[in-house]
Amino acid sequence: MKQFRKPHLALLVAAAMAMAGCADDGKDGAPGKPGEPGPPGPGTPPPTVEATEATQVNILNFAVEDGQVVYEFEVTDQDGTLVVGLNAAEGKFAAWTERGFVLSRTGEGTLGGYGSLETEGATLEMGEPGQYTLTLPMEQVSAGDEGLLWLRVGDRNGPIMRSMPLVVDKPEGTHSTSDATCNACHVDYAAGSRRHASYTAMDIDGEGDLVAGCLVCHNSVSRADENGGYATNTLSKIAHVNHAAKGFERDFTVLNCTTCHETTPLNTSIAGPGCVDCHNPGAPVGPISPNTDPAFDIRAIHANKAGLVEIETTRSSHYTTTSPLYWDADVTWTDTTGAVCTDLKLFKVEGETETQLNIADMYTTHELTYAGAYIHGYDGQGITGRAIGRGSEQYVERADGTRSICFPQLLAVEGSDGTDFTAGNFLASTRVTFGLGEEDSDAAGYTGVSFTSYSIVVSTDYFDVDPAVTAPTFTEVSDFDRRHSATADSCVTCHNSETNYHKNGSYQNGGWDCLACHNNGQNRNSGGSAPGLGPMVHSMHWGVGSGIGTDDANSATKLNAENCVACHAGGVDLYAIPNQYMLARSFHSGTRGVMASPITANCFACHSSESALNHMTQNGGEIDAVADPLWYTTKSAESCATCHAEGKTFGIDKYHVFER
Repeated sequence: MKQFRKPHLALLVAAAMAMAGCADDGKDGAPGKPGEPGPPGPGTPPPTVEATEATQVNILNFAVEDGQVVYEFEVTDQDGTLVVGLNAAEGKFAAWTERGFVLSRTGEGTLGGYGSLETEGATLEMGEPGQYTLTLPMEQVSAGDEGLLWLRVGDRNGPIMRSMPLVVDKPEGTHSTSDATCNACHVDYAAGSRRHASYTAMDIDGEGDLVAGCLVCHNSVSRADENGGYATNTLSKIAHVNHAAKGFERDFTVLNCTTCHETTPLNTSIAGPGCVDCHNPGAPVGPISPNTDPAFDIRAIHANKAGLVEIETTRSSHYTTTSPLYWDADVTWTDTTGAVCTDLKLFKVEGETETQLNIADMYTTHELTYAGAYIHGYDGQGITGRAIGRGSEQYVERADGTRSICFPQLLAVEGSDGTDFTAGNFLASTRVTFGLGEEDSDAAGYTGVSFTSYSIVVSTDYFDVDPAVTAPTFTEVSDFDRRHSATADSCVTCHNSETNYHKNGSYQNGGWDCLACHNNGQNRNSGGSAPGLGPMVHSMHWGVGSGIGTDDANSATKLNAENCVACHAGGVDLYAIPNQYMLARSFHSGTRGVMASPITANCFACHSSESALNHMTQNGGEIDAVADPLWYTTKSAESCATCHAEGKTFGIDKYHVFER
């Protein structure tokens, strides 16, 4: 047999020393108090149990022999106590072949093997307490065969509970995907509710081994093929076909191979495993054509085909700037002169050289499909609405290629009752979109790359002066800042084509670009939630606004929505959320003129039952409060953080996952 793990040698040496009289004889107690006993003396049997709440398996040895596989292992319970009386165990061996991993079920020419104690000739023997030898006959296995060796012990009905599956051994360099890439979305497959979650495997060091654990059954070759594998769906088909075909996500493309493949795939034959899924679906899986050229990266071929290289090049070699608001007295309108403007500049970076591009020329040639701006009210904690009439702007093209976006007047931000009030501070946001494909009418834009930038925040005497007599002035207040708890790559993990969802919005920087429209003050209804970015994301992906059933790929039951770390890798500090209402439409009637308190707006997006809402409102939360004219300066009475901040007895971290 093959000795597998050296740490067990140390354990055996320690045991031998104890038997030779080197064991600890305990510690003296305090004066008048008994001492602490030492470990059991020579010949004293260790404590054992015959039932477990959780079962741990420690591999001691294993061997792949002619016609059988043999496992030697130690079994302990959740407290590390040795387990006796084990009477259930099963093993699998998916052989590594020229077609990849194959574990055939039955028939001539089968490969690999599997079995349990019900298999004829199988034996399970216990030597020392808690130490077992499992021998499983596997007729097609030969000594020296390589493959995925898998083990599971215990029974789902107890008394010795079923252990997690163990990947005991696997050949090196046999797959190019990783647990890390899978868990970027799934986070913790074992804790979710997707199919076969309980089959999530670990390796002998106690680390997750999701990919190898799946490959044991979902082999490289389908069960439908001659001398095929264990399952009908291969793991590559699940990844290549099922993720994309089932509407996995908007702006997700399976051709962005680096999403799953950390290294270039092993096979380069379109008839071989993986490639056949898309190039000739339904055809039998042929042999692997190994990629022997380190410089040949098949991922780049797919990226080029999908235009991803062009997208990435465009994104990495351009940036925009947005100027503070200013008054331009020379801009003319039908019956007035003068305008509030912001300047949009577009730059291209080539090495150490930066060149300002001509937006007007690029717009004429359709290289750009959008280049515009909004002016927003701002109160120091977030955007409070738009301060311009929609569609009222005109573009002034400057000689250096700058586009000035100008508005005939600066409106006071609309109050909740339909009247206007003067916002204290203002800023501008601009957006530029490169057209990189056909028009996408469903997205109300183009499948291109967008850049959004925000200006500094200014105050103004605009409302106190007559522009015909005295030009309004704008005074710098601060940089634009907005608390943002999502990580920079949280959106593009799933929206991996990095294009846009709609109206030229981009997924970059954790949805930072979306704030220009999905902010606290747009007085709209985003899927039955407040309009802020957080409530919208929660609601549209998993909550009341998703409009999807529990079997949909985006539903909470499928994506395991409690795995908040997918977006909030740094956790969520409820105390840090500004106590500022969000302007909204009524959840019950859809009418304007209401506001929602911030934590409630986010939580209600998923926790939308009447009992949950009742709990929130009893503790000061609101979703349909009558909005004050200065709604964003009104403080709510919600006290959610008192009980639910991280670290508290009922903290959100107790029920949601914020760590990988």
